[in-house]
Amino acid sequence: MLTELKRFLVGRPLSTAQAEEQRLSNAKALAVFASDALSSVAYATEETLLALALAGAGALSLSWPVALAIGTLLVIVVVSYRQTIHAYPSGGGSYIVAKDNLGLYPGLVAGAALMIDYVLTASVSTAAGVAAVTSAIPALYPYRVELSLLCILVITVANLRGVRESGNLFAAPTYLFIGSLLAMIVTGATRILLQGPPLVAPPELFPSQPLTLFLILRAFASGCTALTGVEAISNGVPVFRRPESRNASFTLAVLGAILLTLFLGVTALANTYAIAPRAHETVVSQLARQVFGTSPWYFLVQAATMLILILAANTSFAGFPRLTSLLARDGYLPRQLATLGDRLVFTNGIVILGAMSALLLILFHGDTHALIPLYAVGVFLCFTLSQAGMVRRWFKLRTRGWWHSALMNGVGALATGLVLLVVASVKFTHGAWIVVVLLPMLVLMFLSIKRHYIQIAQQLSLEDYHPPKPFRHTVIIPISGVHKGVINALQYAHSIAPNDITAVYVDLNGDGAEKIRAKWEIWGQGVPLVVLPSPDRSLVAPLLKYIDDVERRRDDDIVTVVLPEFVPARWWQHLLHNQTAWLIKGALLFRRGKVVVSVPYRLEH
Repeated sequence: MLTELKRFLVGRPLSTAQAEEQRLSNAKALAVFASDALSSVAYATEETLLALALAGAGALSLSWPVALAIGTLLVIVVVSYRQTIHAYPSGGGSYIVAKDNLGLYPGLVAGAALMIDYVLTASVSTAAGVAAVTSAIPALYPYRVELSLLCILVITVANLRGVRESGNLFAAPTYLFIGSLLAMIVTGATRILLQGPPLVAPPELFPSQPLTLFLILRAFASGCTALTGVEAISNGVPVFRRPESRNASFTLAVLGAILLTLFLGVTALANTYAIAPRAHETVVSQLARQVFGTSPWYFLVQAATMLILILAANTSFAGFPRLTSLLARDGYLPRQLATLGDRLVFTNGIVILGAMSALLLILFHGDTHALIPLYAVGVFLCFTLSQAGMVRRWFKLRTRGWWHSALMNGVGALATGLVLLVVASVKFTHGAWIVVVLLPMLVLMFLSIKRHYIQIAQQLSLEDYHPPKPFRHTVIIPISGVHKGVINALQYAHSIAPNDITAVYVDLNGDGAEKIRAKWEIWGQGVPLVVLPSPDRSLVAPLLKYIDDVERRRDDDIVTVVLPEFVPARWWQHLLHNQTAWLIKGALLFRRGKVVVSVPYRLEH
């Protein structure tokens, strides 16, 4: 039943030979990798205005110069990452670039920061998408957490179906968002040019803080969320069609141009229309009402914004599994994360990201503003380490024109490093401290996992290994009664140790031993039966004590515990039985010198 459900939701397995068919065209890749960056347009301006609003309505006019500074930084980052794409055509994520050029620890820090960034991206974008829905339909506001979890579930299943199918699914909403926002910006700008600036009453905002440089820097740091997701294309270069690096570089340039246009356009219109942040309505929603009224165009903008915000989580679902697979390949995460699933995607990574994002949404009650302060520190730390790593790479290789490339990446590293300091300082008390604490914890976890794998490899190595002497089996068969399953296990025991078998019965109630002895006389094939009393009705403890006693007496033998198990015909019928064999296997799993063998007897009905 579970297999059929999986096939229905995910689809039939794909062969390895079909991997080439799963590569993405530039148009589909833009939808898969750029949705996060594009979606940030929906809340980056709002976050800037929220910070400036603390100084009153007059401070809102500073949103435009702040946006220009953010736009300049965006251009620098895009140009820098185009260099990374050409230098690492197999995928130049921050982890790979930092580890190769700056060393192991900077690489692990970048990997940890990028993991945190991906989880936060999925959570923030989903929460922001649901906020767009509740702005248009306020009655849904109390159900924002439930709606967010439903969206995460849908995106998780869509990504489990494969890269190409997720691209097909997300292409239309991405281009609908671009088209609807461009239409809003062009319509609003045209109306201003033809009719002059609108006569809008300034918002009633009472300053709670003076306008200081620190507040302006805080607004800048908040608006820098517009840059989140820009690095995703450099992480996913291998999924582009050939030539991969050229296609990825072109797609990143297109993304940068679109993102710059939309962000500056929304901020300029919000400034002109004197838009101020509100508790239950987003800035984009207010702007669309000003430009389109309550016409169908308004609802189209809201629907497109909702879709792109929710589907922006797809960028994380494309990047997080690929990142964790690289870390797992290097031994810093569980190896299961490096394995491709049925649909040629890293299934385990997708499922883990979905679960972590859902947990974060529950903990923060689906509140975008509560999640965003955690957001930008990891993003700009990755930017800085990646670009600094590229500078080191150019100085090492010194290929033709290397100084030009080093200059580009150096400017990128300097700019993003300065922003990192600003973001970390102004956002620290608002939640960024959580990321600062999590980063070293994740790095220590990576190193602990790596150390475990090294120890395992050393202990399993055949170097200087001398095989043990041949050993004999001492077989113990725990029984709860005498039936066909027990006789089946007894036959198996005779095949491995015909002369050294003991059956063990734990008498829980003190009145069942005689019946068992009588039956065993008939069916036990001469094998001795040991009855263990258990006054406290414990099944496992007396059995383990007996097994340990046997092992001490038979020091040179391997104690093999043969467990008779009957297997019901239906999965739900397992719920009707005690599963005693599982308890015994669990208890013996970590005890040395013991082998546990299950002998199933399958029932027909």
